[in-house]
This record gives sequence, structure tokens and C-alpha cells, in this order.
Amino acid sequence: MYSEKVMDHFEHPRNVGEIENASGVGTVGNAKCGDIMRIYLDIDDDQIIRDVKFKTFGCGAAVATSSMATELVKGKSIQEAMEVTNKAVMEALDGLPPVKVHCSLLAEEAIHAALWDYAERHDIKIEGLEKPKSDIHEGEEEEEEEY
Repeated sequence: MYSEKVMDHFEHPRNVGEIENASGVGTVGNAKCGDIMRIYLDIDDDQIIRDVKFKTFGCGAAVATSSMATELVKGKSIQEAMEVTNKAVMEALDGLPPVKVHCSLLAEEAIHAALWDYAERHDIKIEGLEKPKSDIHEGEEEEEEEY
């Protein structure tokens, strides 16, 4: 059902945790499945993603897609990170079952939400970036489990 890469990223997720004083933080969720993802970005003065961490509450596919998404944007420029789509996340994981494709979409949305937060904090515009639709705001109560 799941590829070896999905299982590896679920059992041994990369970049788990938080970044204190992150340059940008994006939190997205899917009410239907209950998955919540939060991505933390540390972006340097040259607009390179120096570090990235995540916390996800959800199924194994949500953890795996979060982990892979962080791997795909780490060390990349903001524009390169903008090119990381849910399809790229799925391909990097050697596919997902059709009922779990939404997890890869959440990973893409979480990256974009964190980039949006970064852009707002620094009063800049990132080409092609739109305000996140499913952003969960910091003030809202939510339960989280770390993976």
C-alpha cells in the first residue's frame, strides 16, 4: 500500500521540531481528515532556507509528506521552494495511495503558508505566492502531537 520511502519517512521523519524565532511559520489543516501541519522556516539574508522543521498531527502519510517536503526545501532559495508542489512531494515518496493525496497537498500548503508569513514579516512580495486558504491562525486552540 505504501512505498518504502513513505514508510521510511514515517518511521524516521527528518527535520522534526520547532525553530525558535523562525523567519516564517505556516500552519495548515484539513477538517475532513483532522491532519494539522506546521512548518518552521529559517531564511537567511540571501533568501535561502537555511533550516526547516515541522510538527504534524495526523496519519502516517501526513508525517511522511511533511518530512519529505522539508527535505525538498532545505538549502533552497525561496523561489525554488515555491516550485515544490504536492506532485513533487508524491514523486519523491514514490507515490501515495489515492486516498492520501490530500496529505501531499497539505505539505505544499504548509510551505506556502510559512513563506507567506515570512513575506508579511519582512514586507516583501514573493512572486506567485498567494495568501493561504486553509491557514490555522496561531491564536486558535489545537491539539498537537510531535512525530
